[in-house]
Amino acid sequence: MNLTLKVWRQSGPQDKGRMVTYRVEDISPDMSFLEMLDVLNERLILEGDDPIAFDHDCREGICGMCGMVINGVAHGEQRATTTCQLHMRHFEDGAEITIEPWRAAPFPVVKDLVVDRSAFDRIIQAGGFVSVPAGSAPDAHSVPVRKDDADAAFDAATCIGCGACVAACPNGSASLFTAAKITHLSLLPQGQPERLSRAKAMVDQMDSEGFGGCTNTGECTAVCPKGIPLDTIARMNADYLKANSK
Repeated sequence: MNLTLKVWRQSGPQDKGRMVTYRVEDISPDMSFLEMLDVLNERLILEGDDPIAFDHDCREGICGMCGMVINGVAHGEQRATTTCQLHMRHFEDGAEITIEPWRAAPFPVVKDLVVDRSAFDRIIQAGGFVSVPAGSAPDAHSVPVRKDDADAAFDAATCIGCGACVAACPNGSASLFTAAKITHLSLLPQGQPERLSRAKAMVDQMDSEGFGGCTNTGECTAVCPKGIPLDTIARMNADYLKANSK
């Protein structure tokens, strides 16, 4: 495959940034999107140019590091797929592909396609702890959990914190991420003692980081690689309202 890439290049947070066009040739359809960028970077290094900076780690769709906007869509147009799981066979030979970083004020660009997502870490830290005694694991079924609650908690816990929800949201909201982190504890017995205080602290931290408010447009769920549903945000809002009504 021969492709034309328009890639966002930005040397640092203070640089204005610009789109730079590259041609890549002889790309295998079986390559992942990141492997294609690796090929380009190897060529740039050999030519004495600065390679394109982008985040990556596990390359198995688990770590959430590989965030970038591909042709205007977070992680690309393939549903329920991270960038590292996106393969070049989903593009046509001769295609023109634009590649940009996440666009949100709380995600400042570090370099090229790399953004600082430490705001997510601070939201999680604001959640504090759960009152779970240390020691050996409890016997199976010693603490009853409803099946639908367990399923919903598990679905929320699959959030990998990639930030695609923020990048896709027209308001730059982190509500889906924050709701997922709140929900997977709030539906389980171990998360009940601090349930309301946790929701209040995490939502307040989200707001203080500069993320926008949720207006239920649903763009976040459309690009979420783990398919976390919109009703997760409703659960978070309910807990937040209860916490502020006390």
